[in-house]
Amino acid sequence: MISKKLAKAINDQINAEMWSAYLYLSMSQDIYAKGFKGIAHWYKVQFLEEQAHAAIMINYLHSQDEKVILAPIAKVQTEWKTVLKAFEDTLEHEKKVTAMINNLCDIADEDRDRAAANFLAWFVDEQVEEEENARDLIAQCKMIGDNTNGMLMLDKELGIRVYKTPAPLQNAE
Repeated sequence: MISKKLAKAINDQINAEMWSAYLYLSMSQDIYAKGFKGIAHWYKVQFLEEQAHAAIMINYLHSQDEKVILAPIAKVQTEWKTVLKAFEDTLEHEKKVTAMINNLCDIADEDRDRAAANFLAWFVDEQVEEEENARDLIAQCKMIGDNTNGMLMLDKELGIRVYKTPAPLQNAE
Protein backbone atom coordinates (compact mmCIF):
# COMPACT_ATOMS: atom_id res chain seq x y z
CA MET A 1 0.00 0.00 0.00
CA ILE A 2 1.32 3.42 -0.95
CA SER A 3 1.91 5.97 1.81
CA LYS A 4 0.03 9.27 1.83
CA LYS A 5 3.40 11.05 1.61
CA LEU A 6 4.37 9.21 -1.58
CA ALA A 7 0.89 9.58 -3.08
CA LYS A 8 1.07 13.35 -2.51
CA ALA A 9 4.57 13.50 -3.99
CA ILE A 10 3.42 11.60 -7.09
CA ASN A 11 0.45 13.96 -7.40
CA ASP A 12 2.93 16.85 -7.25
CA GLN A 13 5.04 15.12 -9.91
CA ILE A 14 1.99 14.79 -12.16
CA ASN A 15 1.65 18.56 -11.98
CA ALA A 16 5.37 18.95 -12.71
CA GLU A 17 5.09 16.67 -15.75
CA MET A 18 2.16 18.69 -17.08
CA TRP A 19 4.13 21.90 -16.48
CA SER A 20 7.02 20.31 -18.41
CA ALA A 21 4.64 19.52 -21.26
CA TYR A 22 3.44 23.12 -21.27
CA LEU A 23 7.05 24.39 -21.24
CA TYR A 24 7.98 22.22 -24.22
CA LEU A 25 4.88 23.29 -26.12
CA SER A 26 5.92 26.90 -25.46
CA MET A 27 9.43 26.17 -26.74
CA SER A 28 7.93 24.54 -29.80
CA GLN A 29 5.85 27.61 -30.57
CA ASP A 30 8.73 30.06 -30.11
CA ILE A 31 11.08 27.98 -32.25
CA TYR A 32 8.40 27.55 -34.91
CA ALA A 33 8.05 31.34 -35.04
CA LYS A 34 11.82 31.55 -35.60
CA GLY A 35 11.42 29.39 -38.73
CA PHE A 36 12.71 26.05 -37.43
CA LYS A 37 9.75 23.77 -38.05
CA GLY A 38 11.74 20.57 -37.52
CA ILE A 39 13.11 21.62 -34.13
CA ALA A 40 9.63 22.85 -33.22
CA HIS A 41 8.35 19.38 -34.13
CA TRP A 42 11.02 17.79 -31.88
CA TYR A 43 9.74 19.90 -28.99
CA LYS A 44 6.15 18.97 -29.81
CA VAL A 45 7.13 15.31 -29.39
CA GLN A 46 8.70 16.28 -26.04
CA PHE A 47 5.36 17.84 -25.13
CA LEU A 48 3.58 14.56 -25.91
CA GLU A 49 6.12 12.55 -23.92
CA GLU A 50 5.67 14.72 -20.83
CA GLN A 51 1.89 14.30 -21.03
CA ALA A 52 2.45 10.55 -21.27
CA HIS A 53 4.66 10.63 -18.17
CA ALA A 54 1.83 12.30 -16.26
CA ALA A 55 -0.62 9.68 -17.57
CA ILE A 56 1.65 6.85 -16.40
CA MET A 57 1.73 8.36 -12.92
CA ILE A 58 -2.02 8.87 -12.93
CA ASN A 59 -2.50 5.21 -13.82
CA TYR A 60 -0.16 4.19 -11.01
CA LEU A 61 -2.06 6.21 -8.42
CA HIS A 62 -5.30 4.67 -9.69
CA SER A 63 -3.77 1.20 -9.32
CA GLN A 64 -2.98 2.09 -5.70
CA ASP A 65 -6.56 3.27 -5.10
CA GLU A 66 -5.36 6.83 -4.58
CA LYS A 67 -7.08 9.97 -5.76
CA VAL A 68 -5.41 12.08 -8.42
CA ILE A 69 -5.51 15.77 -7.63
CA LEU A 70 -4.65 18.08 -10.52
CA ALA A 71 -3.27 21.49 -9.67
CA PRO A 72 -3.11 24.64 -11.78
CA ILE A 73 -0.22 24.88 -14.22
CA ALA A 74 2.15 27.76 -13.50
CA LYS A 75 3.15 30.21 -16.23
CA VAL A 76 6.07 29.22 -18.46
CA GLN A 77 8.65 31.20 -20.38
CA THR A 78 7.56 32.00 -23.94
CA GLU A 79 10.72 33.20 -25.72
CA TRP A 80 14.31 32.03 -26.12
CA LYS A 81 17.05 34.04 -27.76
CA THR A 82 18.43 31.08 -29.73
CA VAL A 83 17.81 27.41 -30.35
CA LEU A 84 20.97 26.70 -28.34
CA LYS A 85 19.55 28.60 -25.37
CA ALA A 86 16.33 26.57 -25.60
CA PHE A 87 18.33 23.32 -25.56
CA GLU A 88 20.43 24.58 -22.62
CA ASP A 89 17.23 25.42 -20.73
CA THR A 90 15.91 21.97 -21.64
CA LEU A 91 18.94 20.33 -20.03
CA GLU A 92 18.62 22.44 -16.88
CA HIS A 93 14.93 21.61 -16.68
CA GLU A 94 15.55 17.88 -17.14
CA LYS A 95 18.13 17.98 -14.34
CA LYS A 96 15.44 19.42 -12.07
CA VAL A 97 13.01 16.69 -13.13
CA THR A 98 15.69 14.10 -12.41
CA ALA A 99 16.05 15.51 -8.89
CA MET A 100 12.27 15.29 -8.41
CA ILE A 101 12.20 11.67 -9.61
CA ASN A 102 15.10 10.88 -7.29
CA ASN A 103 13.10 12.39 -4.43
CA LEU A 104 10.20 10.07 -5.26
CA CYS A 105 12.64 7.15 -5.18
CA ASP A 106 13.94 8.30 -1.79
CA ILE A 107 10.42 8.37 -0.39
CA ALA A 108 9.69 4.90 -1.80
CA ASP A 109 12.92 3.65 -0.20
CA GLU A 110 12.03 5.24 3.15
CA ASP A 111 8.60 3.59 2.95
CA ARG A 112 10.16 0.27 1.90
CA ASP A 113 7.61 0.35 -0.93
CA ARG A 114 9.01 -2.14 -3.42
CA ALA A 115 6.14 -1.71 -5.88
CA ALA A 116 6.71 2.05 -6.05
CA ALA A 117 10.47 1.60 -6.36
CA ASN A 118 9.92 -0.79 -9.27
CA PHE A 119 7.45 1.62 -10.88
CA LEU A 120 9.84 4.56 -10.52
CA ALA A 121 12.79 2.70 -12.05
CA TRP A 122 11.32 3.35 -15.52
CA PHE A 123 11.39 7.10 -14.83
CA VAL A 124 14.99 6.96 -13.60
CA ASP A 125 16.02 5.36 -16.90
CA GLU A 126 13.91 7.87 -18.83
CA GLN A 127 15.67 10.79 -17.16
CA VAL A 128 19.10 9.44 -18.10
CA GLU A 129 17.91 9.43 -21.72
CA GLU A 130 16.34 12.91 -21.50
CA GLU A 131 19.50 14.50 -20.12
CA GLU A 132 21.71 12.71 -22.66
CA ASN A 133 19.52 13.89 -25.56
CA ALA A 134 19.66 17.49 -24.36
CA ARG A 135 23.44 17.36 -23.91
CA ASP A 136 23.83 15.91 -27.43
CA LEU A 137 21.69 18.67 -28.94
CA ILE A 138 23.66 21.35 -27.10
CA ALA A 139 26.91 19.86 -28.39
CA GLN A 140 25.56 19.77 -31.95
CA CYS A 141 24.41 23.39 -31.78
CA LYS A 142 27.81 24.46 -30.46
CA MET A 143 29.56 22.59 -33.29
CA ILE A 144 27.26 24.25 -35.82
CA GLY A 145 27.87 27.70 -34.37
CA ASP A 146 26.77 30.39 -36.82
CA ASN A 147 26.67 28.00 -39.79
CA THR A 148 23.18 28.46 -41.23
CA ASN A 149 23.44 25.34 -43.37
CA GLY A 150 24.33 23.25 -40.32
CA MET A 151 21.34 24.58 -38.41
CA LEU A 152 19.07 23.82 -41.34
CA MET A 153 20.42 20.26 -41.43
CA LEU A 154 19.75 19.86 -37.69
CA ASP A 155 16.27 21.28 -38.20
CA LYS A 156 15.58 18.74 -40.93
CA GLU A 157 16.97 15.86 -38.83
CA LEU A 158 14.88 16.71 -35.77
CA GLY A 159 11.78 17.13 -37.91
CA ILE A 160 11.58 13.39 -38.60
CA ARG A 161 11.29 12.41 -34.94
CA VAL A 162 8.31 10.13 -34.30
CA TYR A 163 6.39 9.97 -31.04
CA LYS A 164 6.31 6.49 -29.55
CA THR A 165 3.84 5.55 -26.85
CA PRO A 166 5.89 4.70 -23.75
CA ALA A 167 5.83 1.01 -22.75
CA PRO A 168 3.89 1.62 -19.52
CA LEU A 169 1.01 3.09 -21.57
CA GLN A 170 0.93 0.63 -24.46
CA ASN A 171 -1.66 -1.64 -22.88
CA ALA A 172 -3.31 0.92 -20.61
CA GLU A 173 -6.92 1.97 -20.84
